[in-house]
Parts: sequence; structure tokens; C-alpha cells
Amino acid sequence: MECEEGWRASPATPSPPSDGGNSVEEQVMSDVHLGCPPNHSGPHISYFTILLPPQNEPIESSLRDEWNSMGAKVCSLDEDGDLILARRKKKSQDYFVVSIQHNITSSIPRVGLQVWRAELVLADFVLHMMHKSSAFHGIVAVELGAGTGLVGMLLARVAKSVFITDHGDEVLQNCSENIHLNAGVLGTKASVFVRELDWNASWPPQVLENFSSQQRYGWSISEIEEIQRATILVAADVIYSDDLTDAFFSILELLMCKSPEKVLYLALEKRYNFTVDDLDVVANGYSHFRSYLKDDEEDDSKNKSSPSFVGKRINLTEIPQYVVEYDRGNDVEIWQIMRRNLNSQYHKP
Repeated sequence: MECEEGWRASPATPSPPSDGGNSVEEQVMSDVHLGCPPNHSGPHISYFTILLPPQNEPIESSLRDEWNSMGAKVCSLDEDGDLILARRKKKSQDYFVVSIQHNITSSIPRVGLQVWRAELVLADFVLHMMHKSSAFHGIVAVELGAGTGLVGMLLARVAKSVFITDHGDEVLQNCSENIHLNAGVLGTKASVFVRELDWNASWPPQVLENFSSQQRYGWSISEIEEIQRATILVAADVIYSDDLTDAFFSILELLMCKSPEKVLYLALEKRYNFTVDDLDVVANGYSHFRSYLKDDEEDDSKNKSSPSFVGKRINLTEIPQYVVEYDRGNDVEIWQIMRRNLNSQYHKP
């Protein structure tokens, strides 16, 4: 990732939202943005270089090594701070650059204005699925808690339509700006909708007959019908408070209850905090998340009161890094989640 004006974000210890933050004005910073201008206020633009493997070639170990080494070259800067593009070698990888408008810091309720590590890992997964199969081609997809909208925009490269959803005008406006910034880069022919989705509100949302400038992120009847046909849901870094996790699984239940074919791919970062109750550093938010999932190998007959969702963790070592110059770390996971008691088979990543 390159920050505007030559600033570079580098891997560092994260400062994520904390489960115990009570002050609305407490400022947090994603480790993705460390290295950007520290005193910069308001929207900022960073550039994410995304490498793609050669067409019709498998992603093998040797290719991954060459691929990752190329990533460092693609984003080099000259003495004036301008981007130096590496000359392509024979069979070199294609790449494109995505521009993301974001805040460098934010209060905890506005963390959707930043890019978080799990969002980049989920982007890697989505790009890998798009490269290795046609499972995401021509689908209707929904991004929940989209934040900057990066993953939804990538899905729009191959999907039929994508609903990029979040809560709050400021986050939704920023997401719309990012779609506009990348209109000529992503080459999408999909219908892309930025829509308000409050996880604590009823579903389906209220339908708006006449849209005004204040209601630009409302839903139409046809859009609600379209989202019910969605087969793929994605979400990144929405697990950091128990209340939010409860609300997330509540809306997930409503979205999935009538459509057994829906599959959720959720990326999260395990966050550890010291608690007085435990007298230890624990990831209570992660434990609360896991309480909603039954392991896909667990025998239902042994526990009739087990959770309503079945989860399977994806092996990230099998997912190459398409988004260059960020550190995945050791605490990011991607889960494939479906409703329990459904006979649908998992989409094998």
C-alpha cells in the first residue's frame, strides 16, 4: 500500500477497537495506516497494489515466491516520492492499483472509515476464488459492514450485482467515493449498490418510493428482491464487541433463513485484552463469536441445542497474498459459515 504524498504504511503492532472502550471520542488507528501522515485530518487516499497471476497458469509455490518478491518492486519510490513501476519480465504478473479513501484515525463507532488487516486478507481470499474458479462469476453478493468497500468492489469485477452495506451516512458516503475513485480501474460491469443496513433494525428494511438526497442509501422493492437471491455474503473485521457480534448474527439469521444456498465468508482478527476477571490476556470477543458456531464436524445428535450456524475455518496458507506490502500477522482468520441443519455443501476454497 502506498499513502498519498509518498507516505508508506508498514506492518506494525495494531491498535484495534477494544471490547472495553467506553468513550465515543476515543481515537484508534489501524496498523494498515501506520506510516501515513500522523497529523492528517479528514479523508486521505492510499493506494493498494494488487498482483494477479498469469492467465491460465496455476499458482504454485515457486510462483508465489516470485510473486511476493515482485510486490516489493512494484511499489518502489524514487527520490521525489513518485511511484516506480517495475518493468515486466516474460510471464510476469499483471497488477492493478486500487485507490481507497479513508481516515487515518477514527473514533470506535466510525472505524468503518479505516482499512483493517482482515479486510485485506479477505480481499486476498476473494481474488483467489475469482482466479481459480468461476464460483463467484455472475452471482449476487452482499458485503456486510463494508467500511471502505474494498472487498465488495473486487467482487464486482465478476459478479452480476453487489450490495455494499453499512450503517451511517458518513461511512456510506465514503464508500460511494471509493467506488467512484475506482470506476475506471476495476473494469466492472456489475450493478453496485451502496445501501444502509442497520443490524439492529428490522428486516426487510423500509422501502422508499421516492428517493431524496437524504435517502440516497435507501432500498427499493426490486433491490430487496434481488438481495434475497444473493448466494455469497462477505464481511471483514466486524467482530470486536459482543453487542455488535449479537447484532451481526441476528441480521445474518434473517438474511439466510429463507435462502439455504447462502454462504458467508467472514474475516476477523483475534484481539487480546487483559481482563481483571480472568487475570490474563484473553480474546473474549473471539470466544463470543465462536459461541455462535457449531464445528462442521460435530455430531448434531449429541447436542440438539448447539448453535444455529455451522462454521469451518479456511486454511490461509493455501491463499496467496494478492494485495502486496501488508503483513497478515498470525491472528487473522477466515471462516466459512452456513446455517445449521441445511444440506447444502460448502464451496471448497
